[in-house]
Amino acid sequence: MVPKGFFPRACTLLPLLMATIGAQGTKTNAPTSIGIVVFPGYEPLDIWGPLELFSSISRTKDIELSIIGHEIGLVTTKPPPRAVDPVTGLPPPTGARVATQILATHSFANAPPLDILLIPGGLGNRVLEERNDTGVEDFIAARYPQLKYLLSVCTGAVSIANSGVLKGKKATSNKASWKWVVTHGKNVTWVPSARWVVDGNIWTSSGVAAGMDMVYAFLSHYYSNDMAAVNEMINLIEYAPHEDPHWDPFAIVHKVPGADPNGSLVDCVKPGGY
Repeated sequence: MVPKGFFPRACTLLPLLMATIGAQGTKTNAPTSIGIVVFPGYEPLDIWGPLELFSSISRTKDIELSIIGHEIGLVTTKPPPRAVDPVTGLPPPTGARVATQILATHSFANAPPLDILLIPGGLGNRVLEERNDTGVEDFIAARYPQLKYLLSVCTGAVSIANSGVLKGKKATSNKASWKWVVTHGKNVTWVPSARWVVDGNIWTSSGVAAGMDMVYAFLSHYYSNDMAAVNEMINLIEYAPHEDPHWDPFAIVHKVPGADPNGSLVDCVKPGGY
């Protein structure tokens, strides 16, 4: 819980304000309800990148946002201490020394009905696995039948795979963590060269910044009848998205098995609509 008398900083208030105020555009239908899962040790840009796009498009589209964690309150990007490596006798890397926090507005127990659910990655999901904490994947499995879309960024695909909903589907994930990721899930076809993969109503992206590319593509799909608004949004935030879902140059950088070693490392991005 938030301590008595504590006033969150501006970066903490954004999700709460969005959840409270919603979009400023004309309301013609029920708002789109978006949920983003958080856990200690989430990767900042896995959340804040997509959140920038969701926030910006809510100027014209009616969106409600819920930040969902194990419990309501502040959640840090700093992962908890990890188990000692049995080979080296040393703890694994603990991640960045600089940490930020986000306010979980809901818990897994009281999250509202959702249309879209996004799962981030980060070192924290390795800690969850080491501690046999299945809270995230249990929430995914319970909510998936009611969702319109399920999205993951980076190693968030591991949580989706562990939930069982990727069985028989294609997916991708962070290329730097590829060897670890692909050990998860049953009958999952992991696509080594993809920037993001769409299989039915499940969208999975490559690592960290790739989440912004995927969410731009997702919003282009979701609001396909108003691409002018989507491209105005992406150009207002001055982000040039990578628009080829089939090619991730970091598959070469991180030497992912099965990736095309002759793929281009340049000319991957451009402003929206150009």
